[in-house]
Amino acid sequence: MQKTANSYKELIVWQRSIELVVNIYELTEKFPKEEIYGLTSQIRRAAVSISSNIAEGRYRGTKADYVHFLRMSYGSGAELETQLEISKRLLKTKILNYNRIDNLLEEVMKMLNVMISKLTS
Repeated sequence: MQKTANSYKELIVWQRSIELVVNIYELTEKFPKEEIYGLTSQIRRAAVSISSNIAEGRYRGTKADYVHFLRMSYGSGAELETQLEISKRLLKTKILNYNRIDNLLEEVMKMLNVMISKLTS
């Protein structure tokens, strides 16, 4: 019998998403100051939203609610992917190293996809 996590903090996907947020903040510190209210803010909000929705969904009362919030996390991940792609194409931010973030985001997205699939089958 598989043990279920009592707290969202025990979920590997939540732990990795927090690691992703920390890496996002470190990366966006290097963005030009004129982006602080633009891309920097959007990227940070999307990253924070992933872990926040995992946590909120885990403590909701029903499986349907949990799946709904996991899907919201997944959507925030897609939003973050898009914003990072834009950053990689901009002159002032394309020179930054996105490798760790890309790997973490891919890992989180795969885990969310598996969780959603298992909970809806």
